[in-house]
Amino acid sequence: MKIKTGFLAVVAGVAMAASVQAAELKVGVSWSNFQEERWKTDEAAIKSALEAAGAEYVSADAQSSSSKQISDVESLIAQGVDALIILAQDASAIGPAVQAAADEGIPVVGYDRLIDDPRAFYLTFDNVEVGRMQARAVLAAQPTGNYVMIKGSPTDPNADFLRGGQQEVLQDAIDKGDIKIVAEAYTDGWLPANAQRNMEQILTAQDNKVDAVVASNDGTAGGVVAALTAQGMEGIPVSGQDGDHAALNRVAKGTQTVSVWKDARELGKAAGEIAVALAGGTAMSDIPGAVQWTSPGGTTLWAKFLAPVPITKDNLNVVVDAGWISKDALCQGVTGGPAPCN
Repeated sequence: MKIKTGFLAVVAGVAMAASVQAAELKVGVSWSNFQEERWKTDEAAIKSALEAAGAEYVSADAQSSSSKQISDVESLIAQGVDALIILAQDASAIGPAVQAAADEGIPVVGYDRLIDDPRAFYLTFDNVEVGRMQARAVLAAQPTGNYVMIKGSPTDPNADFLRGGQQEVLQDAIDKGDIKIVAEAYTDGWLPANAQRNMEQILTAQDNKVDAVVASNDGTAGGVVAALTAQGMEGIPVSGQDGDHAALNRVAKGTQTVSVWKDARELGKAAGEIAVALAGGTAMSDIPGAVQWTSPGGTTLWAKFLAPVPITKDNLNVVVDAGWISKDALCQGVTGGPAPCN
């Protein structure tokens, strides 16, 4: 009886210790710019995953400043975080933050944007495939003519991953002379206003002789559509990504051709779970779904890639059925549009 009682006491003690450990676990998230619509969805999913694990969420917003992001990470470390999730503002400037975390033995999850450092676990969607999906949809809608490429931020490696995927799809049509890329521009900070300004300048330079635009996300697509609308050119094919509600409404209205949907709820959930696992001592290689991947810079990292879904007028029901957007929000201002808005 004594042995049994002692054993139960040990079990109870271990359970209590595990409970205390979970309650004390703290995960810090460094956002690059929290003003974009989609990050609020990501945050809710991260918070939910951490709450389910009994972990605390703390965060900071770099407000599009790479120097502030370094300070933010240092502040999160000072708050005693056990793991960090970093959405890098500038991939080439984030190194000191990763080093500061490594110095304290704090694991890092590079969230949605590449941190080219083997000490950061890379979690994202397949961004090269996103680029392919964007270009396929625009090419199917407009197989000939003058193309404009509105790229993402020059400080974000995703901009070039997307551009590479787009080029893979378009190259054959370019070689045949069916399409011609007449202009392309990076969009500083992914800001819609910068995309709109770039598109306005391109339309002026091309005398409005533009037949299609491959824009790299929904924010830049919004800027592009605004510039086109001002010239009475709304309705020419335009791509995007993220499944922003405004963009999906544009797809229903016919002013945007595709938004490649990356379910941020799944990405955020995965980030929270991975951060907790790494904080608990799980090796990167033991994260479910992890693969070894070599970056364009030649760095071998552990990574996990989620699958994107292109949303066009033909499958808008997918995002409604998934609870991503309500039918009312999707179909606002739409008359006689595609299902489910007709």
